[in-house]
Amino acid sequence: MSDLAARFRKLWDEIAPIGRDAGSGGYLRYSLTEPELRLRDWFRDQAEQRGMPVTEDGNGNLFAWWGDPEAGDAVLTGSHFDSVPHGGAYDGPLGIVSALLAVDELRDAGVTPVRPLAVGAFVEEEGARFGVPCLGSRLLTGALPAERAAVLRDADGVSFAEALGGAPAGARPELLGRFRSFVELHVEQGRALADTPDAVAVASAIWPHGRWRFDFAGEGNHAGTTRMADRRDPMLTYAFTVLAANKEARLRGAHATVGRVSVEPNATNAIPSRVTGWLDARAAEPDTLTGLVEAVHDKAIERARRDGTGVTLTEESATPLVAFDGGLADRLAALLDAPVLPTGAGHDAGVLAGHLPTAMLFVRNPTGVSHSPAESATDVDCAAGVAALARVLGELTC
Repeated sequence: MSDLAARFRKLWDEIAPIGRDAGSGGYLRYSLTEPELRLRDWFRDQAEQRGMPVTEDGNGNLFAWWGDPEAGDAVLTGSHFDSVPHGGAYDGPLGIVSALLAVDELRDAGVTPVRPLAVGAFVEEEGARFGVPCLGSRLLTGALPAERAAVLRDADGVSFAEALGGAPAGARPELLGRFRSFVELHVEQGRALADTPDAVAVASAIWPHGRWRFDFAGEGNHAGTTRMADRRDPMLTYAFTVLAANKEARLRGAHATVGRVSVEPNATNAIPSRVTGWLDARAAEPDTLTGLVEAVHDKAIERARRDGTGVTLTEESATPLVAFDGGLADRLAALLDAPVLPTGAGHDAGVLAGHLPTAMLFVRNPTGVSHSPAESATDVDCAAGVAALARVLGELTC
């Protein structure tokens, strides 16, 4: 094992136990809960050890600075600590740990940046607690109004403002204006690199994607005494809609997932009165995505008429096609002699790309699995990712 791989493992082991569920082996690092707060404290401590002052933007995002935060023309890197329920270890934290180690690499090489370098830790990227993905970067850029974010609530009824300790600041154009570019390193969420000699790739684009809530209303009743012909069961409409989403996505070469459902009254011997399901939909082209969601909605309405139920559709978040800065991506691909890959996953980089030149690096994931404990990357490949990121940051800051 190389010295860099060993140093990666040492730093990685410091955070590996935090928020891990003993049963599933996955992580429960919901934003602004105890495990994620411990990671944020760890981040501050690591920054202090490196003489990097940490600032907060009033939205829950942290920035550790190498150089003067007020100087402007800074290069930003980093990622997020929060996870999906029982998620993998690498999605998010890899980008932060790698950024800190990349700073070490540059310093060890005697590099003195001409421009400031900031390592960011963004809040609520996954949207697993408050329902809106990339919440921190959306607030920073003004893509999400502060007043809307403040009242978002988790499953226990806690608002984002309460968890944050005060109302979010919202858009920070003066802070955003200090950055000249953003580079996010992330574990690969697929197997495009698995059978290649390349440990690192550069991203070309993020598919358009979003989350839509389907609310199905029916008539609650007794499971044992209500005749089948008399039922107005929203679970039937919901089940049909899930199957319709699967079919319509396959027909279009798109992706559709219903991974979350809520049922009222959620009793074994009761016909539900209400079912809510959340659709995650993604496609390579915006028109394909629009057509997919419209087709699923139309089929849900048609089925609801037959079931005697009602259905409403609410868009909770939507992200357009993000083509990363072509010049920057080409420059980094040439610098690293790395392949260029698209991705169907959303990232803070996708939000920031609308405001400053942005690029992403992917580190090989041999399983191809993400948002699951099976997500993985070898220490050797992670070290290659650190080296690549250090090279990129050295190029951009000097």
